[in-house]
Amino acid sequence: MTYFGFLARYVVLPLVVLRALLALGRKNGQKPPDELTNWPEDKVLLAHAAVAVTYTTIWDNYLVASGIWGYDRKLVTGVKLGWVPIEEYTFFVLQPLLSGSLLQVLARHIPADPPTGDTMPTQRAAATGALGVLWLASMYTLWKGGPRRRYLSLITSWALPPIMLQVGFGGDILWRHRKLIAAALIPASAYLGYADSKAIRAGTWHISEKKTIGWNVIPNLPFEEALFFLLTNVLLIFGVTLVLSKESEKRLPGFLREGYERFKARYIENRE
Repeated sequence: MTYFGFLARYVVLPLVVLRALLALGRKNGQKPPDELTNWPEDKVLLAHAAVAVTYTTIWDNYLVASGIWGYDRKLVTGVKLGWVPIEEYTFFVLQPLLSGSLLQVLARHIPADPPTGDTMPTQRAAATGALGVLWLASMYTLWKGGPRRRYLSLITSWALPPIMLQVGFGGDILWRHRKLIAAALIPASAYLGYADSKAIRAGTWHISEKKTIGWNVIPNLPFEEALFFLLTNVLLIFGVTLVLSKESEKRLPGFLREGYERFKARYIENRE
């Protein structure tokens, strides 16, 4: 199975189905909850896809360069940017669109808890602190741990800092939308993990056994790969939810809020 063949079968096809469901829902008058309409939802999704490419590129190049994961050269086009094939960059874009589209579909059917204002500063601080401890542990493992823990510590040290920022900024907002987040996060992560196992079994890419802990969640799916899809979907779904939330805008510091409001006003004016 070629890498582009994998993308067409396991990512593009379900993405087309989800976009068709969204289009049908919009035609029938379905809308996201008013709380999640701070920005046009499709533009927010595209922006997160751009952020995903930016944030992942250097990290993923290191994974390939250091031999943590690799690919069958016969199953890719041969076009590379750095050490990574162009197909992988395509995946950077398509995964956020797939998981984000599922979030959009579900948002039309799963209501949030009513707004309560900023009532969880202590809980947000505690959750952020706990994530910080995990991040420090992962950095220590990256520094002192053996090669079998290399991929695991690289994933957690890379993914946890932005998740800490998201939870610290709007953990209570995310909690209000917990049903929607869980409904999108769990199936998206499980599905992408299953698809990944199919690609590994087909030889499209491979994960180094010397740099993983050696535990498969399901056949051909190392624990690290399952964790990768879980955390990347957390990053995406948390981020999209927070940007779409009207409540988030009120939390910005004064100088950021002023610039944000000017930018938003110009955006609305240009649309009109």
